[in-house]
Amino acid sequence: MDHPIDADALAAALLDIEDRRSWDAHAELARAIGLEEAAQGLGDPLLIARARLCQANMRMRLGDISAATEQIWQVHEWVVANDARVLMARMHMLWAYIHQHLGDAEQSLEHALLAVELLDDDCTTHMHIWHRTKLADAFCMAGSMDAARVRYAQAEELAVLSGHPALLCLLNNHAYAEYDSGDQQRAQEVADRLLRLADQWDMPLEPAYLDTIGSIQIGNGRYAEAERTLTLCLERHAEGRWDDANDLSQYLVTLAQAQRGLGRFDQAQASLDDARRHCLERDLGESLVRLHQEQAELHAARGDFAAAFTAHKTFFTEYQNLHSLQREARTRTRQAMFETVEAREEAEHFREQARRDPLTGLHNRRYIDESLPSLIDSDPALTVALVDLDHFKQINDRLSHNVGDQVLIRVAELLADGVTAGCPAGFTARMGGEEFLIVLPGTTPGRAVTLLDRIRRTIRDHDWHAITRGLPVTVSIGVATSAETPLPTQPALLSTADGHLYAAKHAGRDRVVSAPRRGFASAA
Repeated sequence: MDHPIDADALAAALLDIEDRRSWDAHAELARAIGLEEAAQGLGDPLLIARARLCQANMRMRLGDISAATEQIWQVHEWVVANDARVLMARMHMLWAYIHQHLGDAEQSLEHALLAVELLDDDCTTHMHIWHRTKLADAFCMAGSMDAARVRYAQAEELAVLSGHPALLCLLNNHAYAEYDSGDQQRAQEVADRLLRLADQWDMPLEPAYLDTIGSIQIGNGRYAEAERTLTLCLERHAEGRWDDANDLSQYLVTLAQAQRGLGRFDQAQASLDDARRHCLERDLGESLVRLHQEQAELHAARGDFAAAFTAHKTFFTEYQNLHSLQREARTRTRQAMFETVEAREEAEHFREQARRDPLTGLHNRRYIDESLPSLIDSDPALTVALVDLDHFKQINDRLSHNVGDQVLIRVAELLADGVTAGCPAGFTARMGGEEFLIVLPGTTPGRAVTLLDRIRRTIRDHDWHAITRGLPVTVSIGVATSAETPLPTQPALLSTADGHLYAAKHAGRDRVVSAPRRGFASAA
């Protein structure tokens, strides 16, 4: 750096990189490298670590995931050893970004959760808002839109109270998440809030935000509004203030969708032709795939179904090729991630996290699919049970999804405690929604039914008032054993348990049902 810099000035410069959105990642990377050199001169390990994490963030934004990963590991040990919570929160957020790039929704969600859990009074307002926003994005990516909405709302409340400019980006992310999940009405409501806020703050919306709004307007059949929005989007893009130029093709395809909706087929084709030229000039494979899909739609709208079929075949081929290239790129990135000694030491920990349900902490479906087949092959006395909460929809509808999550967490704890006490070699997993699986190795049907009925009664008799305000919580359980299946396999065993679970529901719920010769244990 040209001039000496003291620790306070250096910390302020790093904070400017950490908590400010910049479109020029190359410039910010160079700046962070210079700040690390200054921190080295001061001999300040915290500032060195912060500078390196800033560099990792910029390398990730530039697409160099392996270099970003290596740089995160450079600071990992120091951050953990010194319990640097603020930096640890930033580090986990970077891991969440990286796993999102790799397409690993569970790992991304796990790190996003840790990033939010580490937030405290020492963290900046931007971190409190943005980390909750990215946690919401991670929930959305994992398919948990209800959980995502809770976090978007938390982040929005903080941003509104502080008047923080991150609110615009937050609303854009939320609007797109609703659009992507298929809830067009909610998407429009959030987009309208974004438009009102930009007008209230007299802040021009970035082209990417306008593209989101235009896509939502198209999804709601508001094609004329969408055309006006996308026209403004292209004007803003031409200013060169915000975007990477590669975004232009995406905006043109969205404009073509609006024009197709208005029946202006020639204009739509012209927009697609412009987008195609841009894609070919810059080798934008992902944008080209979307373009082929819209081209097929445009041909169909014109009634040229032969051309639509040809375009759709091209789209499908390019789609498959793109995903093949993406998988190869992710494989190379994963390999680079685990080349360092530190990464190899952490690999088992990360693998375990990937096999856990983020809400309850129980094992998940991935763990079941990896563990259950070998248990079935090796244990003739294996018993499994499917557990389903009775009338769970009433809890979500009458109380809230947040209360529903609390019930799921507590039921998971009671199930796990019951299995640990009665069969230490067993395990409990969340199948999805309100359904759980209990696996009991070396357990005869009689012993299993006794243990499972004890667990059922424990859940029914638990004091739920603090959570559900008096609404009862019970479970129905269907049991299956290897012994009752001629050729036991995972699908066969789970299908048998599911049949018995159905019988338990049909018989009045709150009971355990096993094979007919065993009968069922009814509620006391």
